Amino acid sequence: MKRAKATSLFFLFAVLLFMPLSAQQKGEASVVSFYSGALIVKSPSNYGGWEPLWIIDERSDTGWACETGEINGNVFVIALPEKTTLKRVEFDTASIDGDGRGANNVLVEISDQSAVAGFSPLLAVKLKDRADHQSFLVPKPLPGRWLRLTLKDNHGDPEWTELMEFRGYGEQLTKTPIADVSGTYDSSFSLFHILKEDSLVTGCYELRGGTLSGGIDGRILKFQWRENGDSGPAILVFTPDGSEFYGLWWRKGELDQTPGLWNGKRQSKQVGSCPHWKPSTGVQKQMAEDLARFGRTRVYGINFDTDSAVIRAESKAVLDRIVTLLKADGSLKITVEGHTDNTGSLARNKALSQERADAVKAYLVKGGVDGARLRSVGYGSEKPVGNNGTAAGRAQNRRVELAKS
Repeated sequence: MKRAKATSLFFLFAVLLFMPLSAQQKGEASVVSFYSGALIVKSPSNYGGWEPLWIIDERSDTGWACETGEINGNVFVIALPEKTTLKRVEFDTASIDGDGRGANNVLVEISDQSAVAGFSPLLAVKLKDRADHQSFLVPKPLPGRWLRLTLKDNHGDPEWTELMEFRGYGEQLTKTPIADVSGTYDSSFSLFHILKEDSLVTGCYELRGGTLSGGIDGRILKFQWRENGDSGPAILVFTPDGSEFYGLWWRKGELDQTPGLWNGKRQSKQVGSCPHWKPSTGVQKQMAEDLARFGRTRVYGINFDTDSAVIRAESKAVLDRIVTLLKADGSLKITVEGHTDNTGSLARNKALSQERADAVKAYLVKGGVDGARLRSVGYGSEKPVGNNGTAAGRAQNRRVELAKS
């Protein structure tokens, strides 16, 4: 019997230098991760539960496995979020489900033309059957938007080829604005209505009174869902034209569990409604309702550069809405909370979160809100809402919250 997990990859050109994980690699973000905006646009069939997505979810304990007996020539195509020069790749196979099942000879190619043509080889590697952080330098990096992995074979198992994780490190060369994702989507959880206002997103889905509120950064939407007393975080990645999304969701209190899938395809650019939510609710009203009902609201649309308290330009429209909300209710006093993930030292995270909370407070005061109504506090990584052991959890933990004082 197989477990409900998985693995994958592939081979051709010239085997390269193997490097164990080093301090120099610490803190690097994989540019082929789902959480960087990468999507798998072509994949072979898989054994039940061992989804292709699991090879780019930055978890070594989940992965892809082939359909029984289809052990050779398995091909994946990954659409990168931006044109990228890949300098190093890394594979995990330690958690495969049995000896001999790990991907063996793997070919890595890149294309700047399309997902089906124009591929040039980057490197061919031979993997160990059971080892994580198998790292290889790319001898001649080439820019491209699509990666193709061919897992040529395994280490001898007659039934399954598996790959637990694939990572890539390099430089993103472009930054493309996302199309407006507002509209109605046919999703894994019935019809899903999304309203994007600046970098904030609100909406609903027609199942168990579901609502969402969150923020978008590039092609990545981070939000909190609520339904009939239940709640949790989710992350969606949109295609460049905004017509489809692929996502993961967790239930509150189960953040270390394997997430569920939440995928959707846009049916209309018109934002529909649910009995419990209307597009006229909008971001500002949604924040006000969250403050009144729950005493706080999570604001993912306030974005900062890495290790910086400088507010990005796309976030200022979000802050202007908070200014308007506070001016509309002169009795409302709030605490601006800064939160980080656990990357870096506790002291630096604490200081950075305080600097970011102070920056938000300063913006609100400059906008005309009485400073006596505002407090700012930085919690660093003390109050996570996601699992800091995963890239998804760390993304959810980097946030600003507004709490009633």
